[in-house]
Amino acid sequence: MRIGAAHQTYAQAEALLDTNVQRVMLVALFAALVLFPFFADQYWIYLACLVLIHIVSTTGLNILTGYTGLVSLGQAAFMSVGAYTVAILEIRVGTPFVINLIIAGFVSAAVGLVVGVPSLRVKGLYLAIATIAASFILHFLFANGPAFLGGTQGLSMPPARLFGYDLARPFQLYWLFMPLTALAVFAAANLFRTRIGRAFIAIRDRDISAEVLGIPLLKYKLLSFALSSFYAGVAGGMWAYFFRVVTPESFPLIYSVFFLAAVIVGGMGTILGAILGAIFMTMVPEFLKIAVSYLTFIPNATAQLSPIRTIVFGLLIIGFLLFEPQGLAEIWRRVRRFFHLWPFKK
Repeated sequence: MRIGAAHQTYAQAEALLDTNVQRVMLVALFAALVLFPFFADQYWIYLACLVLIHIVSTTGLNILTGYTGLVSLGQAAFMSVGAYTVAILEIRVGTPFVINLIIAGFVSAAVGLVVGVPSLRVKGLYLAIATIAASFILHFLFANGPAFLGGTQGLSMPPARLFGYDLARPFQLYWLFMPLTALAVFAAANLFRTRIGRAFIAIRDRDISAEVLGIPLLKYKLLSFALSSFYAGVAGGMWAYFFRVVTPESFPLIYSVFFLAAVIVGGMGTILGAILGAIFMTMVPEFLKIAVSYLTFIPNATAQLSPIRTIVFGLLIIGFLLFEPQGLAEIWRRVRRFFHLWPFKK
């Protein structure tokens, strides 16, 4: 009994220590996010804003692919719907940017519902092809649709405004994007504590068993598509405010591949994986570009070695698939476990 009580006390102390460590890390992360733009130059703030946009979109795709098991290559297309919605509202209506982003999310969610209808009959590669087809259809509509969409020239929009001030520079937009991204990640993390989130996971693990247990597959698959598309629409609206020019070529198919790779590299089915994957996919090419620029002994090194930089980036992704299929999130968990246990290792 005494040994059991001692083990229980140790487990409680360990859990308390882990909770305290998490709180300290959250406080440190919050402080870093607040202080970062005051010490970074415009280039790094620009990249930080891009990372925040990518985190929102990758989190949405992770809900669909990582948690529900539905493969999609249309995330960039849903972002384009959100971007065009924000641009049209900003140009023609002039509603506040927060309302524009919410409307963009709901419009993209409605499109996602339509695209998600085939998910009851097809899955895997066939569903991915269906989402690619939807991407081509949306691209055609934006390029050849009504005149208010701007055609192939696209739309140029004014900056977001808050209390009469323009939010045009990356430093200003950072304070808009950072809380929006934190709210999106927090909502996604809490989604999987609800009945809806558990239904998504059940469909991913065994959709036939989930249906036997009374989970209506079409309802929850469509809901997953809608939620994923809502996140993509908000991210697309953020993208529109960031670049302020939206064209049919702004969201190519390779951009959807980018987000799917971010989910895989970060770790499918984890919120942390979406964050780490978005950061990795955005920042590693930049770090490789900086590394190449230091090769001053090679004439015009940046231009000559640009293809090699792309190859290295591709090899890194293949390496994750081969040697760590659970992604960066699993590496992070292993590091945490190691440092948590290292004083007791022999």
